[in-house]
Amino acid sequence: MSERKRVVAWDDPAIGAAAMPGMSGLEYLHSMMGKKLPPPPMGELLNMTLVDAALGTVTFTCHPDESHYNPIGSVHGGLLCTLLDSALGCAVQTTLPQGQGYTSIEIKVNYLRSVQADSGPLTCVGVVSKPGNRVAFADGTVTDAKGKLVATATGSLLVFAID
Repeated sequence: MSERKRVVAWDDPAIGAAAMPGMSGLEYLHSMMGKKLPPPPMGELLNMTLVDAALGTVTFTCHPDESHYNPIGSVHGGLLCTLLDSALGCAVQTTLPQGQGYTSIEIKVNYLRSVQADSGPLTCVGVVSKPGNRVAFADGTVTDAKGKLVATATGSLLVFAID
């Protein structure tokens, strides 16, 4: 066997969580992209980065590697599901005013192609299909480095007041 290693470092997630209630969702995401606030630790762990955010849509990139492999030698579908869940949620977040947050209610993922370590970078786009004051709906796609569609998702998200 040949051992491989990966080191993961992150900033205190409480910094961003404390700042979020005082900003609109879009302002919050732009602050993370502009490095004024730290990104969430799971992004560092999974090699995913928010690269664009506009009203109703976001784009993430993800660089899969062997540390994401499942027992059958391909990237675990959970990575794609997490990527899609993040994109759907952040797309909804772009529509929220100051003092509102969200959480996923449900997500349905369709896996269309297997993903390998050399399939990336992956691009994931989330788009709000119906904003809402209580429940919002969003769709997402993941494409590989060759532009091939590898997964899609639809989801619903609960919108609520935050302190």
